[in-house]
Amino acid sequence: MPHPDQKYIEALIKNDKVLLDELYKKYFSKIKWMVLKNNGSEEDAADLFQESLMGIYHKAKLSDFELTCPLDAFLYMICKKKWLNVLAKRKNHGVTNLEDQEYNLGEDSFRLADECQLHDERLSLLKSKLTELGESCQELLKLSWEGNSMEEVAKMMDFTYGYARKKKSECMAKLTKLIQTSPIFKTLKW
Repeated sequence: MPHPDQKYIEALIKNDKVLLDELYKKYFSKIKWMVLKNNGSEEDAADLFQESLMGIYHKAKLSDFELTCPLDAFLYMICKKKWLNVLAKRKNHGVTNLEDQEYNLGEDSFRLADECQLHDERLSLLKSKLTELGESCQELLKLSWEGNSMEEVAKMMDFTYGYARKKKSECMAKLTKLIQTSPIFKTLKW
């Protein structure tokens, strides 16, 4: 079943100005932010966004393309991949013209977009179940996930090292159980 954002794919094919304006307003800022944060300009972002939309347009025109994830995730993955290619070319060959890029999306882009969407859904489930734990568990897990050693976590929480390790194990067990008993767990292909 196509994702509700399929309407934007149809808008590209039919050149629906209203929906295309909406598409730009909804999605361009995220792409612009990514490009600006990674050695690009607003003009680079605009070119990249346009090129990626053209790639999607060509893919949709040539096949019965059906969007199965949010357009935002799909478009971001395509733009990210293309931007990395642009940066690699600039590094090795100086500045190149984005127009030289092919409009080739490849199955890799579709797979990456699906994986990105799945990852986002898993992360959302994890975050929602994390809030169901007590504050002490939440803090302990967050501190350890931030890359702190268990010695550091124990010190920050005023626990003994042994207690911190035991508590982390208990908290992880609770969190795992909450996630696994969630109705959407099986749909997320863990």
